[in-house]
Amino acid sequence: MAESLYIGLDLGTSGARAIAMDGDGNVAGEAAFAMVDFGSNHRDPAVWKQVTDAALMAVLEQVEREDVVAICIDGTSGTMLPIDADGTPLAQGRMYNDACEDAALLDIIALHAPQETAARGASSGLAKALIFQRDFAPHKVVHQADWLAGNLRGIYSSDDNNALKTGYDPVAGSWPDWMASTGLDMALLPEVHQPGTPVARLLPTVAAKFGLPETVQIVAGTTDGCASFLATGAGQVGDGVTALGSTLTLKILSDVPVFDPASGVYSHHILGKWLAGGASNTGGNVLAAHFSNDELVELSNRIDPSQDSGLDYYPLIKPGERFPVADPDRPPAMVPVPDDRALFLQAILEGIAAIEARGYARLAELGAPKLRCLRTVGGGANNPVWSRIRNRYLNTDIQPAAHNQAAYGVARLALYGVGR
Repeated sequence: MAESLYIGLDLGTSGARAIAMDGDGNVAGEAAFAMVDFGSNHRDPAVWKQVTDAALMAVLEQVEREDVVAICIDGTSGTMLPIDADGTPLAQGRMYNDACEDAALLDIIALHAPQETAARGASSGLAKALIFQRDFAPHKVVHQADWLAGNLRGIYSSDDNNALKTGYDPVAGSWPDWMASTGLDMALLPEVHQPGTPVARLLPTVAAKFGLPETVQIVAGTTDGCASFLATGAGQVGDGVTALGSTLTLKILSDVPVFDPASGVYSHHILGKWLAGGASNTGGNVLAAHFSNDELVELSNRIDPSQDSGLDYYPLIKPGERFPVADPDRPPAMVPVPDDRALFLQAILEGIAAIEARGYARLAELGAPKLRCLRTVGGGANNPVWSRIRNRYLNTDIQPAAHNQAAYGVARLALYGVGR
């Protein structure tokens, strides 16, 4: 009997990746292309389409196309595009980190947007939507993943993960009335589905182009960050994922939504649950400021992770912290500096681990569940000494991530949506 296949498409900041997965989570095919292979302008929606089409076509060459039953797409959170009634872009996209230059427009948003919404701030989706409304005459303003999925299914709807920073209220399940007070034409906003919801079948013309059955379902997608969480295999309430990158990002699956705008904690609706998280300014950026990669390897081998350094550090490269404490003036605490470089590294690793433990405790204080199982992604996950130090501070079950690619996460979401 043929094995059903589920395809995840991830468009990141530098390229696109496609993964085909079977119902047991086994990877049947994988392909990736760099955005620069199709053009140097990462804001050009034509480049987005070309690179994702190439990834999809390449992964389909590795599998039996008639076995594909669903496709799901993620995009960069907060990247938006104005389109006409046919879905044709009217301008370049505004990227997730493109800030609004119009101070008056931002003042209007600040006046009407409640504190708990993620739509506040210069790079919010709402600010981008108001700019597009002002400068063009769009039929709709959509998110990057909405547009890519819409090209496959002919319906340019959204999901409540991508829509969160534009102002969508995932608890109420609707665009809130206050958004109209900013002057936004609410008719410009797309219909919103829960991530993984089957929205429509593949357009016949698209099915013919890729050699796929017309029965393939295109399900509502998510953001790249949520997709990366799903890729780890986390799926139960209390499952947490720490990203040990330049900064320290914590996420946990909760049975209730958790919000703390002051420290940047919001909740995404995912897998029928809530994904809550926060990000500290500590992380690999502190290590990079004091050690080379070769030093990190050599010095880590000299550390006994079962013994405490006796130093109490709060590692930051400059004043200011977001989470677990929102304090823009929080100073770094990295003294005294011992003569032993290995001991100095150990104290920094312990300090970051302590912040991680406080972060999950803070999420629990806000209403999230206690951490029951932890997976780790990012460069820091490859340091076994740091892992043992973190295990000492967190005292929880630590499991390996199932996969490290967001495309695997949206393939999981495709399986969840069709299976549900």
